[in-house]
Amino acid sequence: MQKSAEFLFDFVSPNVYLAYYPLKQLAARHGAGIIITPVFLGGMHRLTGNAPPFLRDAGVKGKNAYAMLEMDRFIARHGFDKFAMNPHFPFNSIQLQRLLMAAKEDRREVEFIDFLLPHVWERGANMTDPEVVMALLDQSPFDSAEMAARIQSPDLKQQLVDNTACAVDRGAFGLPTFFVGGEMFFGKERLAQVGRALAAA
Repeated sequence: MQKSAEFLFDFVSPNVYLAYYPLKQLAARHGAGIIITPVFLGGMHRLTGNAPPFLRDAGVKGKNAYAMLEMDRFIARHGFDKFAMNPHFPFNSIQLQRLLMAAKEDRREVEFIDFLLPHVWERGANMTDPEVVMALLDQSPFDSAEMAARIQSPDLKQQLVDNTACAVDRGAFGLPTFFVGGEMFFGKERLAQVGRALAAA
């Protein structure tokens, strides 16, 4: 059985974007697969009492400024010259996550992410507008009408709820979160640790 890193994924997190591409490179170096698990970050926050750092730390002098400095360092180190904060952030990602669930059912989740992620975190698409999302899918290899119908399925919606609750039960409280075996790693800064865990797997 191929060793793998599980990646809890929600399009709404800029740190998920920043972790995704280095994780792909890391997994390739170690001959490992990546398991994408769609979750709803807003639901994780509600279940854990967590909040987005820029809101949670707004009252702590200097903390958000330092977090941005560290993000800029990470961006420079990995050459993310196309990254741009989405002007509509934070946005409700529930539609995107249900679409990702539908793609995962077809084992096309990586293809879906590779298509959509640059629109979110490089081109600033308004992901709060369902018409914008569907117009983007019209330009993709996916059938937008078929995907739009599938995300109305109660079973698909419940699976996303279950994924989110299960992630919290396993100790996750935010994104990006990774699991190698039963060990959890939180934050893009833990990618080196993920690599060491893959090497030892």
